[in-house]
Amino acid sequence: MSINNKNKANPSEILLEELADNGVLRLTLNDAKRRNALSEEMMTKLATALTRASENEDIRTIILAGNGPAFCSGHDLKQMSAARKNNDDGHAYFSKVFSSCSDLMQMIVNHPKPIIAEVSGVAAAAGCQLVACCDLAVAGESARFITPGVNIGLFCSTPMVALSRNLSNKAAMEMLLTGEMVNSSKAERIGLINRVVEDKNVTHNTEELASLIASKSSMVLETGKKAFYNQKDMPLSEAYEYASKVMVENMLKNDASEGINAFIEKRHPKWQDK
Repeated sequence: MSINNKNKANPSEILLEELADNGVLRLTLNDAKRRNALSEEMMTKLATALTRASENEDIRTIILAGNGPAFCSGHDLKQMSAARKNNDDGHAYFSKVFSSCSDLMQMIVNHPKPIIAEVSGVAAAAGCQLVACCDLAVAGESARFITPGVNIGLFCSTPMVALSRNLSNKAAMEMLLTGEMVNSSKAERIGLINRVVEDKNVTHNTEELASLIASKSSMVLETGKKAFYNQKDMPLSEAYEYASKVMVENMLKNDASEGINAFIEKRHPKWQDK
């Protein structure tokens, strides 16, 4: 699919790709009839789009959004239920789906470009996991978040991984154990999202944030994102040793030299992204 500019997107696709001139790629889940469920097809298309984006030097930042009343409703439960009719009661299918979802979530965390979730409507189960895996998240006032597995006899174990790495233990466990809806104000308070804006402004606000990040050196953004997640679970001394090495390597890059000189000379830097 061509994504040369923001006007080229096929509205019939379940995943829309639009690349703006400033290097911001918008990926929009576009399966409103299924509330943007993470069906096999949706996960495949999203993984393919993210892989292409990682190799495209014109893309500097990614926005992940959803059309319709839901940002993402999680896994397609109708597909899951149908698989129970298989000879193995669905074991192979369930293994494949949850493995694919886990790979997708890790792809988002390990992606070289910053990824921002733009949340309108409900983000449920694996959809909430999707928000937690993104580097940043902006939500409209009416957005809602829920990990409802306990309500249907299925603990949200894979969403738990993302929540436990973004929220405090108490906040994550409350969502997972109660299966109750969390409004956008509380989601911001517990650290699931960065900011809440009026529903009418959520796209503008997210694009403004994405544009700001896209204006930085892509080399620096990739370096910083990778280092952030790598050091997060290291012991303190090991984290500082690792971060110091990253700083040294970063200081030797062209953009570090250009950025520092531009600051001293009171001018805007001209990034070479290397």
